[in-house]
Amino acid sequence: MIHLETAPRDAGQRLDLYLHERLPEYSRSRLQDWIQSGRVRVNGAPQKRSYLLRGSERIQVEPAEPPPLRATAENLPLEVLYEDPAVIAINKPAGMVVHSGAGVHSGTLVNALLHRFQTLSGVAGALRPGIVHRLDRFTSGVILVARNDAAHRDLASQFAGRSVEKIYIALVHGRMKAERGRITTPIARHPTRRVRMAAHLGRGRSAITEYRVLKRFDKFSLLEVHIGTGRTHQIRVHLASIRHPVAGDKLYGAPASPLSRFFLHAQRITFASPSTEERVTVTAPLAPELEQYLATLA
Repeated sequence: MIHLETAPRDAGQRLDLYLHERLPEYSRSRLQDWIQSGRVRVNGAPQKRSYLLRGSERIQVEPAEPPPLRATAENLPLEVLYEDPAVIAINKPAGMVVHSGAGVHSGTLVNALLHRFQTLSGVAGALRPGIVHRLDRFTSGVILVARNDAAHRDLASQFAGRSVEKIYIALVHGRMKAERGRITTPIARHPTRRVRMAAHLGRGRSAITEYRVLKRFDKFSLLEVHIGTGRTHQIRVHLASIRHPVAGDKLYGAPASPLSRFFLHAQRITFASPSTEERVTVTAPLAPELEQYLATLA
């Protein structure tokens, strides 16, 4: 255990910056992980990394072992939707993190893939073998994985060239007036809430989201969503920007919901297989908990 005491000159400094200054032997990201996981206590209580010091605190830091430098195989359930010599398509359940990071090092999709397939592409590094694109932790549905480096580069090129078609199903709050719509607002990191993205700043990376209404309920609309780009939280932040947040997505303003996740599902993906060059479409059935929730709205 490391014990620190702040002084008046430290007042106004962020907790994570103070720790990085006092404990230079640890990286800032590692210190932030410890803060997030409750290993740092200020006057006996956990605080956020953005906590502003008052200059009279006692801080306790409980160091943790460094995260693994490479992913570790784990025997976890895995639903394979499609595979060929170059590509694997998985139906990722909501709640499963794609790869290690932010204090999560077990139970990941990558760990399950390594146990099932042993060898994957190494282009993305030892912590993210095979991973060409990602889904948010609480988004379910189809995700592609590269089996070798050549396949990884081919798929990455297809994503960059926007020739991969990605279709999602989303339930949003409110009744959409138009049958179809297109959102092109740039997306950037939120200036103060770093876990969020924003589409109202007048700057950021280009983003294209198109949607059409599949069904209207009393207080919700069920949408089919097509994205031409793959920005972080793109569908969630774009739909929230037009005042139709995804059901269950409290981060972007959705009211309290009986859902234990947000209602966003990667239903279908179409790409050219690097092994055959033929166009392949893979579909993931809607997650059971989402089917059940829809049934309560009918």
